[in-house]
Amino acid sequence: MRWLDKKWHKVVEKKLIEFEDEPYGKIIVHGGNDLRWEEAHSGAREEKIKLVTKVVFLLNTTKVGDRACVLASILVIVDIPEGITSIGIGSFEFCSSLKEIKFPKSLTSIGQYSFCNCSSLEKVDLLHTNVQYLGYYAFYYCTSLREMKVPDSLQTFGDLIFGGTKLVPSDINVSDSNAVVAYLRSIQ
Repeated sequence: MRWLDKKWHKVVEKKLIEFEDEPYGKIIVHGGNDLRWEEAHSGAREEKIKLVTKVVFLLNTTKVGDRACVLASILVIVDIPEGITSIGIGSFEFCSSLKEIKFPKSLTSIGQYSFCNCSSLEKVDLLHTNVQYLGYYAFYYCTSLREMKVPDSLQTFGDLIFGGTKLVPSDINVSDSNAVVAYLRSIQ
């Protein structure tokens, strides 16, 4: 991504993510910057991201930027550290080998398409987070998803968050006091 440095009046490259280890075994996510669709799907990046097995978040990162790890197809585990409050649009979309996600208590928002097409993901445990918002299509076509634990803090959810999954409303684990989940269960 290019941006204008106002102090020095020149165009510089702004790091969004950084690949490390040959051949690109680790991706380092820089503080909440977003990738446009074209950047996320550029040929060179697509070849590198397909080899990523580990994601590292820099200190003081509060957001996983849009499309930060899209297409990391051999990524198996993601441990999102405390301090991250939001996961951007399509951040882990098409991570087809992703089986486990560790979410921090600080998390409040999961953007649309964040984990869309993560076909190996079997369960999602948000119970100990402060998630208030689940974007539309957040877990769409996670075809192996069988269990979902949702916190009482959930207030808003988008359309088809579980479309194309094996989940049924009774698979969603939350206290009966959560009106959002009570609604989901009522539409069985």
